[in-house]
Amino acid sequence: MLPLEGRTVLVTRAQEQQGEGRRQLEQLGAQVIDLPALVIGPPDEWGPLDDALDELDEFHWLLFSSANGVRAVEERLQRLGQSLARRPGSLRIAAVGRKTAALLEQLGAPADFVPPDFVADSLIEHFPVSGWGLRLLIPRVQSGGRTVLAEAFGEAGARVVEVAAYESRCPDHIPEAAASALASGEVAAISFSSGKTVTHTAQLLEARFGPDWRQLLASTQIISIGPQTSQRCQEVMGRVDAEATPHDIAGLVQACVQALGSAKHTGG
Repeated sequence: MLPLEGRTVLVTRAQEQQGEGRRQLEQLGAQVIDLPALVIGPPDEWGPLDDALDELDEFHWLLFSSANGVRAVEERLQRLGQSLARRPGSLRIAAVGRKTAALLEQLGAPADFVPPDFVADSLIEHFPVSGWGLRLLIPRVQSGGRTVLAEAFGEAGARVVEVAAYESRCPDHIPEAAASALASGEVAAISFSSGKTVTHTAQLLEARFGPDWRQLLASTQIISIGPQTSQRCQEVMGRVDAEATPHDIAGLVQACVQALGSAKHTGG
C-alpha cells in the first residue's frame, strides 16, 4: 500500500507552480486537490526593475530567492534584447533553493553560489565573499516578502538595491472542489510553501466559511515548507504540525508522509 493512499492533500501553491508537488504526492497515492492561494503577476510598475537592469554592469551580485524573480528578470531582459545568459561578465548570481537554481541552469545562467539550506538565512551565513563594498541587486516580490537579505548585507557594508520584480496576489475565491473537501472533513493535510500562501488561504477560507473557518482544519495536518512559513502558520492557523527538511517541494512531500503516518498511528 502506498504511504498516502486514500488520503486527500490540499496544495496551496500558485496554480502554475503545482506540477512537481502534485506529481510526487500522487505517486505516493494521495488524492491532490488544488487550493491555489497565489496569483503571480507583474508589479504595479516596471520602472524600478527596468532601471536596475539597465545598470547591471554596475552590480557585483544578483541575488534570487525565488524562481518567480528569475522569470520576471529574464522576461524584462528579453524585452531589452538581453538575457541572464548574456549578462555582464563581472556579474555573479546567487540563488536560494533548488528550483531557483534549476531554472537558472535551464536559462543558461547557472548560479555561482547556492547555499546548502534552501532559505535566505543560509545564503547570508554561507555567502562566499565579504559583503563589504559590494553592490547587490535583489529582485523580489512587491509586497509581503522578507527584507532579511537586504538588511543583513547592508549591515555587512554592501550597497543593496531591492526592486519589485513580481507580485503575488490573493485569488478571488476558493475552488469548489477544495471548499467541498474541507466542508466534508476529508482533507488529511494542507501544505504551505510560503507565508503568503498561509495568509491568503486564511482570507479565502474566512470569505467562504466565515469567522469559524479554523474548525474546518481541526483534524487536518498543517504542513510548512520552512521556518518563516511555520511562523506564519502559528500566527494565522494557531499551529503547525510538520516542517519540511530540506525546505523544498520534495521535503514538503516527505513531511506530509511523516505527519500523516504519525497521525494515523495516534488515531488522528
